[in-house]
Amino acid sequence: MKKFLVFLCAMLFFFGFAGIASATLWDRGGGLIYDDVLDITWLQDANYAGTAMNWATAVAWADTLSYYDSVRDVYYDDWRLPTTVNCYGSPWDPSIVGYDGTKPLGYNIISSEMGYMYYENLGDLGYGATDGTYPQAGWGLNNTGPFDNLQPGTYWSGTESAAYPGLAWIFGFNDGYQAFAWKDLGYYAWAVRPGDVSAPVPEPATMLLLGSGLAGLGIFRSKVRRRHG
Repeated sequence: MKKFLVFLCAMLFFFGFAGIASATLWDRGGGLIYDDVLDITWLQDANYAGTAMNWATAVAWADTLSYYDSVRDVYYDDWRLPTTVNCYGSPWDPSIVGYDGTKPLGYNIISSEMGYMYYENLGDLGYGATDGTYPQAGWGLNNTGPFDNLQPGTYWSGTESAAYPGLAWIFGFNDGYQAFAWKDLGYYAWAVRPGDVSAPVPEPATMLLLGSGLAGLGIFRSKVRRRHG
């Protein structure tokens, strides 16, 4: 019995570790990807709108989007553009620009939803390294993860500049740079919604792994019973 408990603990640790290691982006099916750290759901098609647009048009597109989830047979209409942590400094103030991720404008910033996606979820590198050197080896959009049509270009944030209403925050998926831009410029839009979708569909590979583990537990327990029965 003691050996069985040790084996059970080992299996639980394995599945717990596997869950932690992969618990960032989850493919929920139906073209929806869930980030369980930020607790938001992204459209799998990162260029679902199909075109670049100015900021007002991008905001309106996300606000009025009604997306059909074919897996759960439901429409979602609570979409928005990704958010960015705002600041009241001037976009031309060098004191708010940095490389190490501690400033609101620059490289290696993970406090915004798109910055977190680029650097943490996808593991891509910015043009500038955290020590201020550039170009950084391997920089750019080299990994797009489970997403389709993620453009190596600039995407709109839904966050306006706190100090300059004519500007809004942007993020460059081509080089990992976060900055401001005039709202009348044409950039891409990526829709995101709060929370997870209902009744998530387990990934086949995860279910197969879990099934194999449970089968192993059953076989081991049967052997223990025969040995001590």
